[in-house]
Amino acid sequence: MENNLWTMLEDSNYYVQNKELYQNHIIEQYKLYVEMSDRISARRNLANVFFLTLNSMAITVIGFIVDKAVQLTPSWFICFPLLGVIILCIVWWWLLRSYRNLNSAKYYVIGLLEKKLPSSPYWSAEWKRLGEGKVIKKYLPLTVIECYVPFIFLFLYLIIVLYFLAYK
Repeated sequence: MENNLWTMLEDSNYYVQNKELYQNHIIEQYKLYVEMSDRISARRNLANVFFLTLNSMAITVIGFIVDKAVQLTPSWFICFPLLGVIILCIVWWWLLRSYRNLNSAKYYVIGLLEKKLPSSPYWSAEWKRLGEGKVIKKYLPLTVIECYVPFIFLFLYLIIVLYFLAYK
């Protein structure tokens, strides 16, 4: 991947003669890329808030139906909206997985850009200090935790479906 990052312009006379310009371009690209990565994280957070709110509302409505003993005729009709929220949970998980993969690639590129800078705060310092996300005692990546949340809701919806099919 490192070969795909750098253009042939890097070795041209244009930058060989002007190292300061080269460093300025690298730092500006680095800043832009870090900002883009941060924006991806913000969009992921917004998606999490959306799906968490949607699922919380669904649980509230289902709880109201069960608590108030609202009679559905036939009772298995509740399975259709539950199927919809189960599909939303799968979409939520898929979206989180895509965001995780996108951010992983972005942080890898940030690490490659840092090799051209005087310091490497993320790649060589912070990420290494945290065990690169492999040592749970040092750091448990949020993406690992957040990917379980859609399945928790999905499991809850499946229990509700089974309850309505068996007891109502």
